[in-house]
Amino acid sequence: MKRFFSLAAAVLCLLAAPALAQKRGGIMVMPHVDNPPSPSIQEEATVSVVVPFMSIFNNLVIFDQHAEQNRPETILPELATSWVWNEAKTSLTFKLRDGVKWHDGKPFTAADVKCTWDMVSGLAPGKIRKSPRKEWFANVREIAVANDREVTFHLNRPQPSLLSMLASGYSPVYPCHIPSADMRSKPIGTGPFKFVEFRMNEIVRLTRNNEYWKPGLPYLDGIEIHVVPNRATRMLGLSAGKYDVSFPTDVTVPLARELISKVPTAQCKLRVIGDTNLMVNRDRPPFDNRDLRMALALAIDHKAFYTIMNEGVEATGASMLPPPEGVWGAPQQVVETFLGYSTDVAKRREQARELMKKSGFGPDKRMKLQVFTRNTETFRNAALILVDHLREIYIDAEVDAVDTSLYYNRMFKREYSVGMNTTGLSLDDPDQVFYENFGCGSLRNYTNYCNREIQTLIDGQSQETDVARRKELVWEIERRIAEDVARPITHRGVQAGCWLGHVKNYNVQVNSIYNGWRFEDVWLDK
Repeated sequence: MKRFFSLAAAVLCLLAAPALAQKRGGIMVMPHVDNPPSPSIQEEATVSVVVPFMSIFNNLVIFDQHAEQNRPETILPELATSWVWNEAKTSLTFKLRDGVKWHDGKPFTAADVKCTWDMVSGLAPGKIRKSPRKEWFANVREIAVANDREVTFHLNRPQPSLLSMLASGYSPVYPCHIPSADMRSKPIGTGPFKFVEFRMNEIVRLTRNNEYWKPGLPYLDGIEIHVVPNRATRMLGLSAGKYDVSFPTDVTVPLARELISKVPTAQCKLRVIGDTNLMVNRDRPPFDNRDLRMALALAIDHKAFYTIMNEGVEATGASMLPPPEGVWGAPQQVVETFLGYSTDVAKRREQARELMKKSGFGPDKRMKLQVFTRNTETFRNAALILVDHLREIYIDAEVDAVDTSLYYNRMFKREYSVGMNTTGLSLDDPDQVFYENFGCGSLRNYTNYCNREIQTLIDGQSQETDVARRKELVWEIERRIAEDVARPITHRGVQAGCWLGHVKNYNVQVNSIYNGWRFEDVWLDK
């Protein structure tokens, strides 16, 4: 990753601008890569929802929107004014802000916090149709309201990561008095912008909340997000000034270079946007056969993915974001000892072919396969590379790409055999990665992976307060997950978020694509 950041510095430098007085007014316009499934952040599992709708809401706490890296020490109060742990680290109490109103004028109280996390954690089942982050809060035993301005999260065991999970863009507070069905069509929050409309496949419109509890904010009159499925059209619009900012995960390395050459005042920041992972439905024949799952993992040429997708910019790692951006991920020299991550691709593929033959396949009996994926450039291109790799081990595959709304429904129902999925950088903490993607019974555990020994290890690292010891546990879990072919990482996507020179106070965070889109103090100098 040092190579990555030297490239970013050389090619996509952030241009220093003189300090200017903030200006009020104007509509910030952004293109969107596809159609958001709904505006309900708590019920969805994609950056396609968080980016356009995060600014409607507030959290109890939030990562500093202008800190490049999300870390526990950058967490700031939002609807909470303060927080304190008990001595046993099993209760976290929040004092809440007074005078905050929902967009419909009703007051925000501690009851709203309790309703939200009773719903999300499953303590009050049936309140929402699905809860993709239920596993984040599975350790929450009870949420107790002392009065309108104090609420306590009681845990079954210590869990230091709870505060970080509450600071994520995935953790807005919902209004207790609004049915969850209405939050999927006309969401109400306490945030800097109010919902105006969402026309499927066309546009999202937000307008300034003139009664926002932060005096003087937001600066913008509103935000418009236009659904533009074609990347070339999005980039042309940005170059021409039709859009003020790119979609934050949209601009490839060559496109960023091209944009800055055409628009010298434009600014871009490259960073890892997420990992692309091979999804193997271990419950559906023939991939209930571990030998076949291993063959798929051994066939992957990680360097080829980085060369084609990132112009050679690498961020090699296993299930966790690798250092230096990632705090917890195993370093490259350790990762290369994991199953499927050795740099000797020829040797690995020979092993894969032997496993295929053992399972009844070979040069005269090739497997036919569809690779299921989402119908966006990033997903489709990665799936096409995988198809090419699988030819080397007696598999003839085709890409089955579907619309975002259909894609996630099929993933949740495990209606696929082999797929290519990109998991966005949500929260740089092992609890989020492990419980959500590998935890037994997790809604977002798309491969239905469940290993009770691994689950015990995950629980053990979750309550470990010694950082060095926790890292040791995390790396062992990464190794074991690789051996189980739970969700092999093909590569990590490196793309840029870009904005034109007149957009001020705009930030792109380096270790999450979900947590930085409040937009409350962004302003336009034009």
